[in-house]
Amino acid sequence: MRRFALLLLPLAAGCGVGAERPIVIGSKNFTEQVLLAEMVAQQIETRAGLPVERRVNLGGTLICHEALTAGEIDLYVEYTGTALMAILDEPPGASAPEILRHVRDEYRRRFDLEWTEPLGFNNTFAVLVRGREARRLGLRSISDLNPHAPDLRIGFGFEFYERADGYRGLIERYGLRFAGPPKTMELGLVFRAIEKGRIDVAVGNSTDGLIAALDLVALEDDRSYFPPYEAAPVVRRGTLARHPDIGAALSELAGSISEERMRTLNYRVDGEGRDVARVAREFLRGLNSAPDGAAP
Repeated sequence: MRRFALLLLPLAAGCGVGAERPIVIGSKNFTEQVLLAEMVAQQIETRAGLPVERRVNLGGTLICHEALTAGEIDLYVEYTGTALMAILDEPPGASAPEILRHVRDEYRRRFDLEWTEPLGFNNTFAVLVRGREARRLGLRSISDLNPHAPDLRIGFGFEFYERADGYRGLIERYGLRFAGPPKTMELGLVFRAIEKGRIDVAVGNSTDGLIAALDLVALEDDRSYFPPYEAAPVVRRGTLARHPDIGAALSELAGSISEERMRTLNYRVDGEGRDVARVAREFLRGLNSAPDGAAP
């Protein structure tokens, strides 16, 4: 908790006494989260006409959730399966609509937080191998790793090691034993590690644009280990009560981003090196000019 308090101390700075606090938007520490935070920020600025402060790259799930419940940020984008297992500490097993309904109800009851409508894509975890090795070894599903795992090195972001829906459950469900302990790192370094051959199996996000660019293969979760991870903005209910235009602005984003579109947007940042604000602006310009808010 001391680390959390030190991290969030700057969030309160810069708000003058008596001045109305801007809408503070946070994010976790990977590209998709920063990009979604920027989309939401620009949407609120242009459609609700409110000042917005960005506080991106705060850290993992628990840090962002604590920042939200403590009132240090007003909203961030979360994923339903993550909320179910990492925050509510409950097992998966229900359908995507049932999980969303349950998470929404529990967040209202426990935390006074509101789940808005999902953005339209499911960003599940992806167990990845290099394409040439998938073809050579005939790897199509996670179960196919079993006879080869003792010769393979696995790596992933720090948070995946500790999560209830993370590494320990994965190897238990599939009976996997890899070569040595897993290599943990910043999530943004996972793709570089597998590209450079430092690891042979990676766990990343299914919407990452570098999967296709690096000729990686996402193995089928044939034992249904991972729950649905629908992305949606989560907002303090007090913030929505004070600024109802935020709810209207966010509703325009509902269902607007397919998994393919999210991969493309992520690749524009990670693969092409384009500016996050520009990528977000171009997407929103296309969305708001499309007939009936159809996705661009």
